[in-house]
Amino acid sequence: MAVVESMLNFSSTGTLLAAFLLLMFLYRLTCDSRSQKEGEIEPPGPKPLPLLGNLLSLDLTRPFDTLCELSRTYGNVYQVFLGPKKVVVLVGHKTVKEALVNYADEFGERDITPGFRIVTDGHGILFSNGENWKEMRRFALSNLRDFGMGKRGSEDKIIEEIQYLKGEFDKFEGKAFDTTHPVNYAVSNIISSIVYGSRFEYTDPRFTEMVDKANENIRISGSASMMLYNTFPWLGPFLNSKRIIVRNVLKNRAEVTKLINELLETLNPQDLRGFVDSFLIRKQSDESVVDSRFYQENLLVIVGNLFAAGTDTTGTTLRWALMLMAKYPQIQDRVQDEIDGVIGGRQPVVDDRKKLPYTDAVIHETQRLANIVPMNLPHKTSCDVHFNGYFIKKGTPVIPLLTSVLKDPSEWEKPNSFYPEHFLDEKGQFVKRDAFMPFSAGRRVCLGESLANMELFLFFTSLLQSYRFTTPPGVSGDDLDLKGIVGITLNPSPHKLCAIRRP
Repeated sequence: MAVVESMLNFSSTGTLLAAFLLLMFLYRLTCDSRSQKEGEIEPPGPKPLPLLGNLLSLDLTRPFDTLCELSRTYGNVYQVFLGPKKVVVLVGHKTVKEALVNYADEFGERDITPGFRIVTDGHGILFSNGENWKEMRRFALSNLRDFGMGKRGSEDKIIEEIQYLKGEFDKFEGKAFDTTHPVNYAVSNIISSIVYGSRFEYTDPRFTEMVDKANENIRISGSASMMLYNTFPWLGPFLNSKRIIVRNVLKNRAEVTKLINELLETLNPQDLRGFVDSFLIRKQSDESVVDSRFYQENLLVIVGNLFAAGTDTTGTTLRWALMLMAKYPQIQDRVQDEIDGVIGGRQPVVDDRKKLPYTDAVIHETQRLANIVPMNLPHKTSCDVHFNGYFIKKGTPVIPLLTSVLKDPSEWEKPNSFYPEHFLDEKGQFVKRDAFMPFSAGRRVCLGESLANMELFLFFTSLLQSYRFTTPPGVSGDDLDLKGIVGITLNPSPHKLCAIRRP
């Protein structure tokens, strides 16, 4: 209310500013139409209002649903205006894959919106472009592999962490609890061991606060208020959500700086403990290199990228999986029967995956239905491009709508249902599906995909081997909501589960 009152109390200067913005918007539209060459057809789309564009047509709390609906009218390649900004939306498996894989370079840039810029300022990997992105991603991929990401070394770390997570679950003695914190802390510790070379106790307030603040930022960054901020950055001073994000970023940067400095004091080039050590050694060797990208700000942002992407996505998917087991106990029965028959009481290992086709199908179907990054992260065209008969200008923001791929009715028999048979053939053997694209594709595919797959399999099979997951007394599976809470990622709606030790 205070925001509205302050806006209503603008002086005539505010009125002049609004008029100026309107004129600039109309001028831009005119320029755009004049600059369009003959034969260059822009994607269709709903007619925009001055200044607001198509915002009034979108459900800002679940924009991906509205964008899917609009494709029924305008096709698989269309444009919308988010305020004055033109955005191209790509819908459906064939269209999204064509753009991200076959036109990987043309659609491979990242659109760094104001909300993401205040978090990274163009540094790091997730929200950077050009040579900085190429060099940082290349370095990260090479060095993360050296520290076991997606390899045997990671498997040992995950199996160790599973025992700590079970210890947390056992503390509740079968009573209902929220899985959010223990699951997120367990998954974050896998990243910690790779990045820093060591794990943290779940009771360490420095660790838990960093994880909680990073997850809060991911949730808030995808909120309706931040979508408005990305459209109209001048709203920033009025938005509490932006203040929270800035505060969390500053606090986490301060803690990460302390951790890096502690590692720097004991740095030994002959005994590298994790990714940070590798970066610090390279930073020292590049001190005389002009325009070196191995500097403190890049390190801080990359560490933040790794924790945000490596904790929230995997932790969220695992929590969806446990909730779905409680919601569909008959599917949980089949998973546990398969695990018991193949593995018995020993610790599951990665090599067991090919012997557990139904369990593997359940994990994949969880990733598909959970649809945890429905909007994808925003892309941008690196040059003028002709795509599917349309002309898209260089620098145009692009939304490759992942939800439209994972729930494409032309690819999935039951797109809106939890149906593990999507990944099984007639003989009950696991089959890969081309439209399974939860990690995106192309140049910007998630660099932690192999680690995430390993974590999901080991955590899920180990937990299902040890526990029966149920709803609390008086709560039925029908009460578990599958709509989720929208942020950048789609989290399960608030709920509690009972983890009952199996005999």
